[in-house]
Amino acid sequence: MATTSAIPRSKVLGGSFLLEERKPSEIFTPEDFSEQHQLIAQTAEDFAVNEIIPNAEKIEHKDFSITRDLLKKAGELGLSSVDIPEAYGGVEMDKVTSAIIADHVAKYAGFATTWGGHTGIGTLPIVYFGTEEQKKKYLPRLATGEIVGAYALSEASSGSDALNCRARAELSKDGKHYILNGEKMWITNAGFADLFTVFAKINGEKFTAFLVEKSFPGFSVGAEEHKMGIRGSSTCPIILNDCQVPVENLLGEAGKGHVIAFNILNVGRFKLGAMCVGGARVSMENAIAYAKQRKAFGKVIADFGLVREKIANMAVEIYTGESLVYRTVGMMDVALSEVDKSAADAMQQIRKAIEEYAVECSIIKVWGSEMIDYVVDETVQIYGGYGFVEEYPAERAYRDARINRIFEGTNEINRLIITGFLLKRAMSGQLPLLPAVKKLMDEVLAGPGMGEEREGPLADERKLVANAKKLGLFAAGAATQKYMQAIQDQQEVMGAIADMVIETYAIETGVLRTQKLIETNGEGASQLPIAMTQVYLSQAMEKIEAAARKVIAAVADGDLLRTQMAILRRLAKHEPFNTIAAGQKIAQKMIEAGKYVLA
Repeated sequence: MATTSAIPRSKVLGGSFLLEERKPSEIFTPEDFSEQHQLIAQTAEDFAVNEIIPNAEKIEHKDFSITRDLLKKAGELGLSSVDIPEAYGGVEMDKVTSAIIADHVAKYAGFATTWGGHTGIGTLPIVYFGTEEQKKKYLPRLATGEIVGAYALSEASSGSDALNCRARAELSKDGKHYILNGEKMWITNAGFADLFTVFAKINGEKFTAFLVEKSFPGFSVGAEEHKMGIRGSSTCPIILNDCQVPVENLLGEAGKGHVIAFNILNVGRFKLGAMCVGGARVSMENAIAYAKQRKAFGKVIADFGLVREKIANMAVEIYTGESLVYRTVGMMDVALSEVDKSAADAMQQIRKAIEEYAVECSIIKVWGSEMIDYVVDETVQIYGGYGFVEEYPAERAYRDARINRIFEGTNEINRLIITGFLLKRAMSGQLPLLPAVKKLMDEVLAGPGMGEEREGPLADERKLVANAKKLGLFAAGAATQKYMQAIQDQQEVMGAIADMVIETYAIETGVLRTQKLIETNGEGASQLPIAMTQVYLSQAMEKIEAAARKVIAAVADGDLLRTQMAILRRLAKHEPFNTIAAGQKIAQKMIEAGKYVLA
């Protein structure tokens, strides 16, 4: 497996960013890409520009023969088999490489959805849970694009509540087949896929996964859905009417389908985050190009302050998004490098290594999908009336982006996962959150202190990150004191805590990346990243403070509320950055370059 050279050698616990300080040298950033990473990035970029984009209009009108040809070309280039072991026809590379390819393929969302469904949720269930026979039979053909994969989990009555599925499986009298009945909804690639990972309950009880070929008797595909966006992807229901599935096509263990469903979605989430970053870059380029040629009141609109502010904010979001994606996959690669590939339980070790970062994967998914929504919305605004017209790129990008907040578990579900997973780890002692909360409570109740003075580059920014962590712990501590175990039922509070966790991870990651750039290039050559970091910090601290207020107002009243609000104000207090001046500097560089740049 390809390894990543410039990443920390020691494994980091998932969620530990809330409790521990990292050094810039301990995180992986896009600046750490190896020569091999850069070559693959260029291959993926060339494939997107020369093969995907020229065919976008035909694919948008559902010429799926082109889609299948492109999947084969992607297979020939090794872009679809990065996560497949070499023994089964794959190229087996690191997760950084997976993210890089997803980032570049995302130039056209219709095909990116197809490719992501095929290489991710369509293939990985077999990689991680398949028997030797299943892997040999299916993986080489999935790697080349000879066959296309799909994943059938959702049903009309159980979208997010996937375990409540109605599809049933009964063992045939001769014991040779499982007979599946039911219907699955919103299945990506369904119109032309060959192999489906289908979830059903054996005897209506044991939630189980099955590998179902489209040629199996009793299997059929419904009509294409008429979707708001990603029209270049196929989305259909599948119908199981006494569908005969050979017993050897049961995937994993009977009754353990939830293990497959949840583990596969973690990988899907970080790839989706990478795609959102790639898509945002394209949208920003279109916005700049249009702003530089559209004239109003005697000058191009790229000269207007409020338009430049939008472009600056897009760049800030993309910088932060890149940082989040590659830091997280860098941590995964370190954990995966410790797996003994020759061990009998190697795949179980790999699954555990990925699951370790379930919180971070959910953060990337939520943050990335909301980031691209912002970017495409502001792109429409820059285009004005033309942004609402189909022949201009802003309109399609706007429609295509909306699904990302629903894909791979809705953002609401993912917010509950973030807080719930952290609290679960805290209760089990895996993550020392509770001692950290107690220590902080003792500290804040002791009254104002001097606090730790920080020196060197980004001293103020690093202090804000430390205070953001304290605010998150303080709000979480106040909520758990109030609700104890019943906090799981307080979704609004759980969601607000998740928002604090998300923004804390984002600001710390951005600051660490910028510190690393300063250490490498010097402060003078890092003015643009510094400005982007300050603008994002300023915006994020407002969100963190607002979420903390929301939690504290929900869990306290009277004198306790006044005391806790005083603590909150002390932790959130900071000198404001001049975000207008920073934004002007950022926008000028982006407009000059015509695209997202770092210098």
